[in-house]
Amino acid sequence: MVLFELGGVLLALGILSALAARFSISPIPLYLLAGLGFGIGGVAPLEAAEGFIEVGAEIGVVLLLFTLGLEYTAQELLGTLKKGAPIGLLDLVINAAPGVIVGLMLDWGIIAAIVLGGVTLVTSSGVTAKVLNDLGWLGNRETPTVLSILVMEDLTMAFYLPIVTTLLAGLALAQASIGLAVAAVAVTVALVVASKFGGIIERFLASPSNEILVLKVLGLILLIAGLAEGVHVSAAVGAFLVGITLSGELAHSAREVLDPLKDVFAAVFFVSFGLKTDPTALPPVLAIAGGLAVVGIITKLITGLVAAKRNGIGRIGAWRAGVLLIPRGEFSIVIAGLAVGTPFVTSELGPLVAAYVLILVIVGPLAARMVEPLAKHRKKSMLRRQEQSQLTNA
Repeated sequence: MVLFELGGVLLALGILSALAARFSISPIPLYLLAGLGFGIGGVAPLEAAEGFIEVGAEIGVVLLLFTLGLEYTAQELLGTLKKGAPIGLLDLVINAAPGVIVGLMLDWGIIAAIVLGGVTLVTSSGVTAKVLNDLGWLGNRETPTVLSILVMEDLTMAFYLPIVTTLLAGLALAQASIGLAVAAVAVTVALVVASKFGGIIERFLASPSNEILVLKVLGLILLIAGLAEGVHVSAAVGAFLVGITLSGELAHSAREVLDPLKDVFAAVFFVSFGLKTDPTALPPVLAIAGGLAVVGIITKLITGLVAAKRNGIGRIGAWRAGVLLIPRGEFSIVIAGLAVGTPFVTSELGPLVAAYVLILVIVGPLAARMVEPLAKHRKKSMLRRQEQSQLTNA
């Protein structure tokens, strides 16, 4: 039965992907809607394949971030992070604040407010990576700016998660200090290794055949991602750091052999998210989620536009940077999952976060598709107005 369900899921994803390609749209919203249809409260829950889909979703996010890491070197990353620190602070303040404020306004308590602040802060690295790949924007000038913001958010999570986990466990904030110290050391060591010893890792991974290469690289990615999670650092950060250690021909070969796996497991990730959401619990919280989503769109657009302008990126590139930051996804769900069921948060938190993420994970990719057509339309309109003005003056 596992094979039957899994085969049906993959075949359906292939059909949806072909449909999306036919109409030149991102397949992500279709994957999510498919998950809603077959998940909790759906028409046919996928019970047998649930375990595989859950693990496959984690692998999908990890592979998406690994392939992003292949685009940059450790030196480029460190320089970008240093240069982008002010933007990281802006991102933290204006995007976490709406969640905290709404949590307090709803009288859910300070712990629930802190949880909701984390939910509204973090852009979905997985969704953004998929959009970058789908639209062919990986080589765009604004991509390093977007990437630096994503990495800074993931690194922020390395410090946020131990704190929120401790609070949800009912322990004193001071008791999170050990976890914070371990997380800080882990991130620092990973960056140093990527920067100073990347050549050693490349020599270890160099392989005479694709079979050996894919086994070595995939094994290392999952190993480092698992170790990262074990010390409360994002698995996505771990995979990304593995990617930046590779360069040249090896990076090209690794991308070629892992791209098909990445595409399959990335699709599974988006379906998995939909599977975990009960459609019947969404309507009561849609108004709050919708309002929070509108604010979240505005604050992420501000972050992207300010960051792009600071780096001398043009108008269209700046808008691309803004819309790429809109989606919320895997981290938001992880944060909500830690809180749901504890005595410190209301039962409404789970459905609210699910509705909020679903709105933005659909709006984000669709908005990204619209940036360039709207920019071209605006340019044509301006040219027409200029021509009309010239004719009137003549």
